[in-house]
Amino acid sequence: MLRTVSILALAIAAGACAQIGVATPDAGGVPVYVTPAASLVTDANRAHPNRWPTASSPDAMSDAATEAFVTELMSRMTLEEKVGQTIQADIASIVPADLATYPLGSILAGGNSSPGGNERAAPSAWLAQARAFRAAAAARPGAKIPLIYGIDAVHGHNNVVGATIFPHNVGLGATRDPDLIRRIGQATAMEVAVTGADWTFGPTLAVPQDDRWGRAYEGYSENPEVQASFAGPMTLGLQGELTADGTLAPGHIPGSAKHFLADGGTYEGADQGDYRGDEQGLIDTHLGGYRAAIDAGVLSVMASFSSWNGLKHSGNETILTEVLRGPLGFDGFVVSDWNAHGQLPGCSNESCALAFNAGIDMLMAPDSWKPLYHSMLAQVQSGEIPMARLDEAVRRILRAKVKSGLFDHTRPSVEGRFNELGSADHRAIAREAVRESLVLLKNNGSVLPIRAGARVLVAGSADDIGQASGGWTLTWQGTGNSNADFPNGQSIWGGIQDAVRQGGGTATLSADGSFSTKPDVAIVVFGETPYAEFQGDVDNLDFAPEEPLAILRRLKAAGIPTVSVFLSGRPLWTNPEMNASDAFVAAWLPGSEGGGVADVLIGDAQGRARNDFAGKLSFSWPKDAKGEPLNVGQPGYDPLFAYGFGLTYATPRVTPTLPEVSGVNVTGSIVDRYFVDGRFVGPWSLMLRDAGGEFRMGEEKAGASPRGGVTSRAADGRAQESARTLTFGPGGGQALITAGPVDLNRQANGEMVLSMRYRVEQAASAPVMFGVGGGLVDVSSIFGQGVGQWRTIKVRLSCLRDAGANLAAVDQPFWLATTGAFAITVEDIQLASNEGDAICPAH
Repeated sequence: MLRTVSILALAIAAGACAQIGVATPDAGGVPVYVTPAASLVTDANRAHPNRWPTASSPDAMSDAATEAFVTELMSRMTLEEKVGQTIQADIASIVPADLATYPLGSILAGGNSSPGGNERAAPSAWLAQARAFRAAAAARPGAKIPLIYGIDAVHGHNNVVGATIFPHNVGLGATRDPDLIRRIGQATAMEVAVTGADWTFGPTLAVPQDDRWGRAYEGYSENPEVQASFAGPMTLGLQGELTADGTLAPGHIPGSAKHFLADGGTYEGADQGDYRGDEQGLIDTHLGGYRAAIDAGVLSVMASFSSWNGLKHSGNETILTEVLRGPLGFDGFVVSDWNAHGQLPGCSNESCALAFNAGIDMLMAPDSWKPLYHSMLAQVQSGEIPMARLDEAVRRILRAKVKSGLFDHTRPSVEGRFNELGSADHRAIAREAVRESLVLLKNNGSVLPIRAGARVLVAGSADDIGQASGGWTLTWQGTGNSNADFPNGQSIWGGIQDAVRQGGGTATLSADGSFSTKPDVAIVVFGETPYAEFQGDVDNLDFAPEEPLAILRRLKAAGIPTVSVFLSGRPLWTNPEMNASDAFVAAWLPGSEGGGVADVLIGDAQGRARNDFAGKLSFSWPKDAKGEPLNVGQPGYDPLFAYGFGLTYATPRVTPTLPEVSGVNVTGSIVDRYFVDGRFVGPWSLMLRDAGGEFRMGEEKAGASPRGGVTSRAADGRAQESARTLTFGPGGGQALITAGPVDLNRQANGEMVLSMRYRVEQAASAPVMFGVGGGLVDVSSIFGQGVGQWRTIKVRLSCLRDAGANLAAVDQPFWLATTGAFAITVEDIQLASNEGDAICPAH
């Protein structure tokens, strides 16, 4: 049980600590630990606390009993134990036995991390792993401090097979329903807790201002008022209410408001990019959700990867310390994002006193935790990190652990109650969320609702739960999932089939829209395929895939009334698809309860609506594909469908034919795909070099370098002519993909890899080098294995950077070179996520 201590003693102790830091005149008495000489803050990115509105963590977060417990515990902690509390490792790079030597305070399961590297691990395996780490921490001599285990449960417990997958925030924003948000938070917390994790990195409170951003779907709205109205309910749903002298109730977990600050306001929507604006813009557009979350008692805040006028937030003490702990009154702890500290000037993933002194209390160092631990020990011992700063961070972390109930062994546990995963109650909430999030953009001829007794054709991606769930689903990018990975879920097709069958009609699934018997109506489900973070950054908002439009036009030509159900993480320019549809529904990324779509689209046997549309746009819908920021209230605001738009059955409206000129040249630069489906993705092209010079290939299927040292010809891979065979003569040569330049630094920080599917046709007679321009590694031993077999090689971009590549300006993102004879067939050359199978050969 927590023990009490006199308030006077606590006040004296707190006062002593406060005098060690340097309080700037504008900091309102908050100690600042970055010296003027070390500070990177300039006038362009300096926050002034006296200009910021106020908030306050509840008094219950730092009640007397909690502070007394923490004070007594810290008096027994060694320097090593204190430093350990401030470091977080990813489960892919640490094992429980490591805790005997390294007393870390936290672990996390990143987007591609899972027990034993098995992305489909059973819930019991997740729990067993959590308990193994917990037991190892408890077995350490010295202070007995539990780990806190974090995970990205951002739309349900989305890393675990069988969990309820709720709609992404882009859809939830359309509901305008704070109570629904609270219930989703509560259900998510329960499902996380039963598998042994203690903490989620959410709620996401970004206010996306440029829909080209690959994380736009993680924001509720372009309007900060929506974030402000949802942040408190989601925090309370996850955590419950904080109580003095008490802990979170069973089935509740701490949240982390992220990403502080303005990650949704970066220039041109670049992930991890730069907010180029003034301080008032930060406050007016991007702060509101954080104030509400802090007032609701959120126990942690995650600092953003992004910058403000050139300075990464992880190194801005005026934001993380003077503002967050000053007028915003935040008493919890600040955690960094994935190796974000390594992006600061003068820092690396293994060492960064600046980020810690600026206000990062816990450094997320997924794979760099061990050298970071040693460097931090040395920095505290040398005084580069003041002991007072370390003590402040440790106190904040321990305070959150106490309030989370991690020290309370009498607290009832919900661990192992796997029946909560995908429970009927939680699925009902998710289905309700799907119903409320659907936005009706067009319904000419009152095609909707569809009579349940009709003959219904369902085409496109209707039977793909993975596509409906989007990124951050089982894996970081959400790719490669099948319906079998959602044992408690239902696809959109499954929901339509059930509703039509119950109404006496017939439903037929035909992915390509073909039919033998003419249907009464067709539903075509299509949209974006899953992505996450910077892999979702786009140059414009044109919906480019051609097949959905072809299906719609074929159905229209056949005289079949057609309904489009559009799956996306953002509004996209879809005028051609709308024109080819009688009705058009923005379904966003609805998750695993596809039946919610049918609840609204399919009426009863007489065609009367069972549920009306309730969703209203929380993001403005563009009238062209340029992708320039389009947000309610800005000068010249002129969208196709305005913020707040949404038709209902009760308020029909005819949508006229829309112009089909996108306004953009869709052949812009592609950063992450170079050779896919047998084609070089524009503007990238293949260049062949030998001693006689070089030859750049165009659309031709075969070609050779000037002296014939390297040849290329089309070959069959997964499909006909989907690959190229590269043959090097006795003198060797080089084959490279060229264009650009492009900046791949963000991709390297995210542990992206250069991936290529290949089959060695002839073993090399000399060393073979592989990589990007300026950074090559020797892959001879790898290509010497399995001649004649299809394999995939994945080399970390960070490895190629270490080999000498300038990733800030890459104009040759693929390079294959040898000085001898060699033949290889290659396919699918692109950047991919590191799923634990990447390598770093010698260089």
